Amino acid sequence: MSPSQPARQPTRGKALKIGIVDLIEKQPADTLYARMLNPNFASIMPQVIAVWAEQMGHEVDYVTYTGLEDLRRELPRDVDVLFVCAFTQAAYLAYSISNLFRKRNVVTVLGGPHARAYAEDARDHFDYVIGLADRELIHDLLQDPSPNPREGVLLSARQQPEALPGVRERWKFIQKNLDKTWVIHVVQMIGSLGCPYTCSFCIDSQVDYQTLPYDQIREDLAFLQGQPSPPKVSWFDPNFGVRFDDYMEVIESAVKPGALEFACESSLSLLSEPHLKRMKENHFIVVLPGIESWFGFNGKSRQRNNVGLEKVRAVAEHVNMVMRYIPYIQTNFIFGLDSDAGPEPFELTKRFLDLAPGVYPNYSLLTAFGNSAPLNQQYQAEGRVIDVPFPFLDGYSALNVRLKNYSDVEFFGHVIDLMQYTLSTRLVWRRFRANSSSLARWMNLIRAVSSQKSGAGKYVEVRDRLRTDREFQAFHAGEGARPPSFYVERVRSGLGPFYDHLPAKVMDYLKWGGPAQNPRLTNALARQRKEKSLEASERTL
Repeated sequence: MSPSQPARQPTRGKALKIGIVDLIEKQPADTLYARMLNPNFASIMPQVIAVWAEQMGHEVDYVTYTGLEDLRRELPRDVDVLFVCAFTQAAYLAYSISNLFRKRNVVTVLGGPHARAYAEDARDHFDYVIGLADRELIHDLLQDPSPNPREGVLLSARQQPEALPGVRERWKFIQKNLDKTWVIHVVQMIGSLGCPYTCSFCIDSQVDYQTLPYDQIREDLAFLQGQPSPPKVSWFDPNFGVRFDDYMEVIESAVKPGALEFACESSLSLLSEPHLKRMKENHFIVVLPGIESWFGFNGKSRQRNNVGLEKVRAVAEHVNMVMRYIPYIQTNFIFGLDSDAGPEPFELTKRFLDLAPGVYPNYSLLTAFGNSAPLNQQYQAEGRVIDVPFPFLDGYSALNVRLKNYSDVEFFGHVIDLMQYTLSTRLVWRRFRANSSSLARWMNLIRAVSSQKSGAGKYVEVRDRLRTDREFQAFHAGEGARPPSFYVERVRSGLGPFYDHLPAKVMDYLKWGGPAQNPRLTNALARQRKEKSLEASERTL
């Protein structure tokens, strides 16, 4: 598993061998959906850093882990510095990789969403943890990448870069991912950074909105349509089209009609009918609007004061209008917000699916990701955050927030019911028939079949444990600090051979519980652990 030769000692200002690992998945993936699409979800910043590092005269080995590879064989060899990009759900895998390489005197650097959300935790396991990154920051780091074994150094640029290396410059790294896919090939492009909206749950709401250079976008689009088999383009922007006319003019000036197809995430407030007509003319085939809640975040969906059933009807009408122009639509929801209570949010979602049968709904459970957004900080201040192991913080596997208006058992009962409804044969068939596009029909069917493999079953198991498993109950009630064996065993099986390389601090947390992940939650947990230790000592005496 480890590199075959000892790593060279970094020398200030000299050419280095740089490893870059983009963790798209946290563990092996075996669904048809993952096999078809996971390689298309590669992050942009690891490729950007790869380009910058090469421009600075360093040698780069770029690797993506999509859940389909043998990561032990894929990891870079004989490197001086290793960059890892990870979402929080892949944090333990990132920590294991870093621990493995640090033992060989390789300097390790963490970036990506986890680094921004849990910087204080990550610095225990990496030599450097990066928030926002620009070329100057990476240059300075690689001038003297000294190890920091006791506590990693937190680094962040003052703001997002004004420009990024484009698709042409990143192409050899992009091509490595395209070579892993079949049927559908997608390239991630980005036209803006930050977001003008102020959604309290979103990390991008804290970053000022800025456009990236239009000339660079034109050049990238011209380059892509010149490829023998042009891939589809997915805009990586948190909210595409804020400056709608500008971006449509860029596309229209650079792309021959029908030469490229596009996907984007955008708010319903931007998807007016005139905009949709223009998007159709420019071959937008996928759009992902966020509805979030039937009782809040109305600015994104142009609903003003509409809530409840009124909002359901209005949004369904709007989404059906969108479908007349854009073939594939995924709507995003968050359940467990403080504005939710009782069965109503779930029943309203069923009603929405009845009124807009062609959309594919994506459900996320309320999750607090460290200090990444104002809402997360509020939950921490209120003492409502549960120290759930990182691999379960994917928005689907577990709750790490004590809900305001639900018991956990009640909440998961509603989630199970909604999932069973959404993935029922009747709804899957209605969704298939409601789409005229073959892409939308088959993608929806593949997603449904892949989801049915676990479906509501994983939530049933969690709910049943909340009913009957005392260890599980105590942990989620804040009465026990050690993660229940249910979580620990899944961490072990998910990490496979990398489990043995988890740092001692993480292993100690999994074994005994305590303040391994969130410094703001440590006092009560440490006190409980101390009290248990004293009790054990007294029994021994």
